[in-house]
Amino acid sequence: MTAEPDLAAVGAAIGNPARAGMLLELLGGRALTAGQLARAASVSPSSASGHLATLTASGLLAIERQGRHRYYRLAGREVAEALEALTGLGPPQPAKSLAGSNRHRAERAARSCYDHIAGALG
Repeated sequence: MTAEPDLAAVGAAIGNPARAGMLLELLGGRALTAGQLARAASVSPSSASGHLATLTASGLLAIERQGRHRYYRLAGREVAEALEALTGLGPPQPAKSLAGSNRHRAERAARSCYDHIAGALG
């Protein structure tokens, strides 16, 4: 007998605003450092470390090591597709800055989903 996937655990992992912000930042397709993700989520580096551990343990993130540096990326295309689908369900959040608003608009229009163009252009 196979165990059912724990949807509640995944929901809890993405339900925190800081973790959700990190995941949205990674939808751009690039692997980022903990420091970059901390800034994107507006949290301290130590707080980001705990959030990244939660996201990694839940299977949403993968870690790439390059020398002394660790880069975080979405664990796969299915994670990106699920996050994309979920972003369409929630109410829009106000932009924190003009630059952030412009970047979000551009990413939404042409988002790279690992092996194809997605968003409004896909």
